[in-house]
Amino acid sequence: MNVARGALDVVLGLALCAAFAAQMLRWLRVLQREHYAPSSMSRFLGRWSSPQVASAKSVERTRRNRPITLSHVLMMALVITVVLRADVLVALVTVLYGIFCPVGLAIKGRTSQLQWTRRLRTIALVATAVSVAVAVAGAFTVRPWLLFVVVVWAVPATLDAATRVLAPRERRSSQRFVDQAVARLGRVKPRIVAITGSYGKTSTKNHLADLLGADGGVAASPRSFNNRAGLSRAINENLADGTRIFIAEMGTYGPGEIRDLCSWCPPEIAVVTAIGPVHLERMKTLDVIDQAKFEVTERAATVVLNIDDDRLARWVERLSQSGKRVRTCGSLSEHASVRVDPGAQGWSVIVDGVALGTTPVVAGVQPTNLACAIGCALELGLAVDRVMARVAGVRTVANRSHVATAPSGVVVIDDTFNANPASAAAALKLLSSLKLTGRLVVVTPGLIELGPEQYGANMSLAQKMSAAGAELVIVGRTNVRPMEIGYAKPVRRFDTRDRAVDWVRSALVPGDGVLYLNDLPDHYP
Repeated sequence: MNVARGALDVVLGLALCAAFAAQMLRWLRVLQREHYAPSSMSRFLGRWSSPQVASAKSVERTRRNRPITLSHVLMMALVITVVLRADVLVALVTVLYGIFCPVGLAIKGRTSQLQWTRRLRTIALVATAVSVAVAVAGAFTVRPWLLFVVVVWAVPATLDAATRVLAPRERRSSQRFVDQAVARLGRVKPRIVAITGSYGKTSTKNHLADLLGADGGVAASPRSFNNRAGLSRAINENLADGTRIFIAEMGTYGPGEIRDLCSWCPPEIAVVTAIGPVHLERMKTLDVIDQAKFEVTERAATVVLNIDDDRLARWVERLSQSGKRVRTCGSLSEHASVRVDPGAQGWSVIVDGVALGTTPVVAGVQPTNLACAIGCALELGLAVDRVMARVAGVRTVANRSHVATAPSGVVVIDDTFNANPASAAAALKLLSSLKLTGRLVVVTPGLIELGPEQYGANMSLAQKMSAAGAELVIVGRTNVRPMEIGYAKPVRRFDTRDRAVDWVRSALVPGDGVLYLNDLPDHYP
C-alpha cells in the first residue's frame, strides 16, 4: 500500500509540475504581449473566465447568458474536493485545470509566440523560484498537496507580483539605452516633433514624413515604437548623422508616461490628433486620457491640434494663455487654420482662410490626420507652395484603411491595426464609398479596451454595419454577444482570422469588397 501510494505521489507530483509549466507558458505569453503590465494578468484572467464585456446596463443580461466553461467546472470541482478533504482528487482537478485551461489560450500561441528576452527570463525565474519555495513548504504540512495546488492556480498572481517587484530593476536596466538615446540626440541635434493622440498618431506621423521627406534629413520612429523602450531604440538605431527633423510617436497607458518621454526627448513641436476612449479599460475615464495626452505640450513651444475634437478645441485658449504658439487643424471646423475639406471633386486644402487648391482623394487617408500633418509641416518651415505639390504623394499607412484589389478581383480594406470607434466608423464609411456592385463583408473581432463602454460600442458598430448592408463575420468570442444583438441578423463566426480569410477567399468574387477591421492576437478569447 505504501509503495502504491508513493508511486501515486510521484505521478501526481510530475503531473502538477507539468500543469504549472503549462500555466507559466500561457501567462508569460499574455504578460509579454501586454508589454509587461502587471494588471494584465487579472484583466485577461477575467476575459478568459467570462469573455463577454458588459456595460452597467447589460450586466444582468450578460450574467444570465454567461457561458459555462471548463474552467468554471473545474473551479467548482476544486471547492468540493477541498471541502471533502479528498486531496488526491484536488490534485487531479488541478492537473486538468493547469494543462487544459483556459480552453483556447494556447501554450505555444499561433500569432504571438514567446520571445525569451532577458526580461522575460528574469520574471519567469523569480516567479518559478517563489512557487517552488511555496510548494516545498507545503510538503511539511499535514496536507502536503494543497500548497502545490495553490501554486498552479496562482500563476497569474505570482507573475503579477514578480513583475511589480522587478519593475524598478527593469527601469534601471533600460536607463542605459535611454542615456545612449539622449547622447545621440545631443550629438545630432535634430528638431523634434512629438505626435500623440488616442488614434491617428501613426498615420499623421507617416503623412508628415511624406510631406517633408523630399528635402532629406527626416527620420521617424518606426511602426508603433512609441513607449520608453521603443522610442530609445528608434533613436539609437535610426537617427543618422545629418538628420534635421526627428518625428517621435508617443503613446501612453496612463499619466506620467509622456511626460517622462518628453523629459529626455523634448519636442519643439507637439501634435495631438484626438482624445478618445482608447485604453479606457486602463485609464478609466476620458478626463484621465485628456490629462495624460496634455503632457506632450509641456515642453513644446508650438502645439498643433485637431480642433474637430471638442476636447482638443478646449485646449487652445489654455495653451495660448501659457505662451504657446497654437496651430489649429481639422476637416470639419471652419475655425481651423489648416483645413482639409473633403468634397465630391477632391480635397480642398485651406490655410489661414486661403484655398491652396484641390487634390484627389487618397482612399484610406483621413483628412483630419492629413490636416495635422500639413499644419506641422508649415510650422517646420515647409513653404505653402510646396504643400500642394506634395499632398498628392501622401500614402496610406499599412494596416490602416489601406485599400487594394486582390488577385481574385475582390477589393480589400486592411484596417487591422485600427481599434477605436471613430476609425471603425470611418473604415465602414470607406467601404460603402467604394460603390461596389457586389457583396460587402466586414471581418472583425470587434473593439476592445473600452472599459464599460465596450459592450455598447460594439453593439453600435454592428448596427452601423447592418444599416450599411454589410455582412458581418465575427472572429473569436470576445464581443460576440453585443455584435449579434446590434446586427440583429444572422452572422458568421470563426474561431480565428485565418479561417475567416479562407471563407472570404472561397465565397467572394470580383465586384465584392471586404473590410478587415481590427485583428486581435490569440491571447484574446
